[in-house]
Amino acid sequence: MKQDSTASSPPIGRFVPDATALYADYDEINTMRAWESVIEGRTGPRSCALPVRSTINESWFRCAESGIDAQRNEAPLETDRDAVEAIARGNAELLAAATRPFAAIGRMLEGTGAMFVLADSDGVLIDVIGDRKTIFSGMDIHLGIGGKWTEDVVGTNGIGTALWTGEPVFVHAAEHFCAGIKSWTCAGAPIRDPFDGKVIGVVDLSGHPDIFRPHNIALVAAAAREIERALADSQNAERTRLLEAFIASASNYRASDGLMIIDRHGRAIYSNNVPMAEGTRFGETIRQGARHCRLPELSNSGFLDTIARTLPEEMQSCLVRPLELDGNVRGAALVFPKVDMARVLVAGIALPSRLREASAAIVGESDALREAVDVACRIAATGEVTSLLIEGETGVGKELFARLIHAGGGAPDSPFVALNCGAVTKELFGSELFGHVPGAFTGASREGKAGVFERAHRGVLSLDEIGEMPIDIQPFLLRVLEERIVHRLGDSRGRTVDVRLVASTNRDLRQEVAAGRFRRDLFYRVSTVSIQVPPLRERGGDWLRLVEHFNARLAARKNGAPLHFTSEALDALSAYRWPGNVRELRNLVERLHVLSRDGIVRRDDLPADLRMAQAMPLAVAGAAQAQGSATILTVEEAERQAVMSALAAEDGNVSRAARRLGISRPTLYRKLDQFGIRRGFV
Repeated sequence: MKQDSTASSPPIGRFVPDATALYADYDEINTMRAWESVIEGRTGPRSCALPVRSTINESWFRCAESGIDAQRNEAPLETDRDAVEAIARGNAELLAAATRPFAAIGRMLEGTGAMFVLADSDGVLIDVIGDRKTIFSGMDIHLGIGGKWTEDVVGTNGIGTALWTGEPVFVHAAEHFCAGIKSWTCAGAPIRDPFDGKVIGVVDLSGHPDIFRPHNIALVAAAAREIERALADSQNAERTRLLEAFIASASNYRASDGLMIIDRHGRAIYSNNVPMAEGTRFGETIRQGARHCRLPELSNSGFLDTIARTLPEEMQSCLVRPLELDGNVRGAALVFPKVDMARVLVAGIALPSRLREASAAIVGESDALREAVDVACRIAATGEVTSLLIEGETGVGKELFARLIHAGGGAPDSPFVALNCGAVTKELFGSELFGHVPGAFTGASREGKAGVFERAHRGVLSLDEIGEMPIDIQPFLLRVLEERIVHRLGDSRGRTVDVRLVASTNRDLRQEVAAGRFRRDLFYRVSTVSIQVPPLRERGGDWLRLVEHFNARLAARKNGAPLHFTSEALDALSAYRWPGNVRELRNLVERLHVLSRDGIVRRDDLPADLRMAQAMPLAVAGAAQAQGSATILTVEEAERQAVMSALAAEDGNVSRAARRLGISRPTLYRKLDQFGIRRGFV
């Protein structure tokens, strides 16, 4: 069994053997005779002292006992390009840390007959530099990228033996175990992770025997130490950024809460007030790098579920929040609220960690919002409702509720498919919903296409702006919901689908039903349960929490400081009605981050409609008083006025006006037709 080099490893800055003294005892003939006696089984037990160095003596016996082919001429080589690239991606941090020392040394090796190689913890070569003739010669024994040089496959060598012992070693000529490699000399030094001392790679200098010099081993040891220093700098910088990312996103975190932050390898880099449910053992888990939490490389997909499955039982009570750096998940924060959250209950139902995390993504503490979240959590946790309707104005965050429903049911990797009905033309609706077979209609894909129902099989299908769906498509949607069978356009064969439908709309579907624009039977089918998401103006002080949330998140993304809002600016934001709701507020904060020059947001920095937020009610009241009566607009008149104001503010640009209103461009075009507004009126 392979020796654990982590437990007994020397610290960084370790002792390097005196190669001069060791090499003085080397004798080619005696070394070959000793090797022959080992492979022929003519030696005694492993404790027998051969006329070779102790490092070589022990390695040879390990190789003989493991059945290594002593006549082997080359190392195994991975030739699949995708596999080699995957290995490189998995060692990106190590490769980056080796860039500077390898570049400096590589320039000096041309014409010397020597080559410098970098191997990962599995002994696979991931980088090679040096004398081109020697690199070419090295491919005869697969001493190149993709070659595997662990001791258990190719015998005693500078890379594999350094990995085994966890110490710098050199292996010269006849000291190699395999006959085909005895025409080479090599010196290797292990590279240790600065965080926990684990051997994560080897740097090696190789060439033909005439390049051997006593200082070779010192050279590779120095290179290994420089790589370790680069790794330490990189890890320290990333840990600092992870802490900053958590601080920027921790709007609900309290100093009394327990906190553990793990890096992208699942190692605990920070802990505070973590509940010691298992006493000393749990504390040691944190201090030793959270070995129980060790994870593969993180990805945005399924990250929270990976953590939930990997954490030990005593840590399952925590709330897990991913931490992003430069748009990629690079770690996570595990928060243990002071009040035990091990059993978060909604109507007697224990919420899984995925559902807790999804609900925490909906920022706000107002009663109206919490009531909507509570209903959504109940529905998501039970899994009994197969279709539901989310109602609310444009920009309130209906998709977050749809994703909350998705987080509550099905497998962690179950699909979430979203379709904005307002962004699909009438002619393509059937194809988008149900798919089509090859050649089903002019312009159809020659390979055919699966619709959103098929893609969402065993998951959640979110149909946004369902009120925009053409009336003649609605009966087909109803049939699929009733029968759970979908027919692609042009195909008589039915396909069974298991889909949880989450429909959302900013329209009053009851009025649409009354007006004949939405089928009554479909309305009852999709609104088995409905959730009313309140507009931002009805959520009390949530606007301020959202400003803080978006401000901190954008600052972290830009690696800068959050903006400071003056009291006058906050007064204006407080008085504003937020017709575009959360989306409008988020866009405003993004705009302020882009345009801010000194990090301070004053009232004059706000758009004109926000600056006038307090003055408008007085002006309207004064005008109404002068006229002797208040001006009351119908919903349609108010909507028409909003469209005209947005177009005027954006100089007639439909795309920007649609973004200002928080609706899709096709929806705005329909509004223009509905109200008879010409784009050139401004």
